[in-house]
Amino acid sequence: MTSNHPATAPTTTTAIPRVGSSVSHGKTILIGEHAVVYGAPALVLPVTDVRVTATATPVPGMPSSAVEHVLESSVHTGPFGLAPAAVLPTTTAVTATLHHLADLGTPHAADTAFHVRVDSQVPTARGMGSSAAVAAAVTAAVADALGVVLDRATHHDLIQTCERVAHGRPSGLDARGVVADEPVWFERDVVEPVQLAGRFVFVVADTGVPGHTREAVAAVRSRHDGAPAVVDTLVERIGDLARTARGTLVVGDAQALGATMDAAHELLTALDVSSGDLDRLVGAARSADALGAKLTGGGRGGCVLALAADDEHAARIATALRDAGAAATWTTSIGARA
Repeated sequence: MTSNHPATAPTTTTAIPRVGSSVSHGKTILIGEHAVVYGAPALVLPVTDVRVTATATPVPGMPSSAVEHVLESSVHTGPFGLAPAAVLPTTTAVTATLHHLADLGTPHAADTAFHVRVDSQVPTARGMGSSAAVAAAVTAAVADALGVVLDRATHHDLIQTCERVAHGRPSGLDARGVVADEPVWFERDVVEPVQLAGRFVFVVADTGVPGHTREAVAAVRSRHDGAPAVVDTLVERIGDLARTARGTLVVGDAQALGATMDAAHELLTALDVSSGDLDRLVGAARSADALGAKLTGGGRGGCVLALAADDEHAARIATALRDAGAAATWTTSIGARA
């Protein structure tokens, strides 16, 4: 969810800048990682219980000729000019938003310095959309400070600007997922929410090992170059599972969804993007009677996603995953609350 994300066009007031704020959240891929690179569909799951909060506070008394923004975060606290490369996507979120608003003629966008604070629960390099979630919260907070409400298209474009700094050629999966309140269907140029029947409860478990998305994507690409028919078959099967999974969400069939998750993990293993750590946690979740479990994200580290029958079952699965070595677990749900 995000506090600055309506469906209407941008609006603005001429008020003096105030403290702006916004909240976004993490995401995970339910079905479709890697296959989406080759045109197959994917289902992106919002992880609304793992949040990023951003505030943008105007710095009083600073002349326009000396505008210097300041970032406060777990990675860097200090002027933008001294910020390390690791937070360049975050500082870009501020400057890109201000440039966009200044181009629209928004008062104070070009001559106000901001103190931007970021508090993130989304772990980095775990396939949960950390950089996109930070960008979503920061861009909306800066706009809010200037009395502007970003429309969906503008917000997405600003997040993608930051994601290009972070990842080069982002697919848009993360940018969509971190501002959604429900699962998102992603297929080439089609992006749409998925209607749900019932409630689904998931546990996300961190292996404690950073994911190696670029390495995994490159490895799959290399396999595709050497054996295109084999990889194309796996991609097609993952795409079919994504379509099946969407149907299970629409009708509320958690058992069937779990089966598609299990099948997806086996196909991703065949693509050689799993790891011993991921397989161990998947096995632990299944031993705790999870309805389904799979790696999520780029693989070769990162996180596992498990489907529970209810909240109590999720607590048992989370305990089993931590006992099996998970560095952290999070429980999240989608759909109607019981």
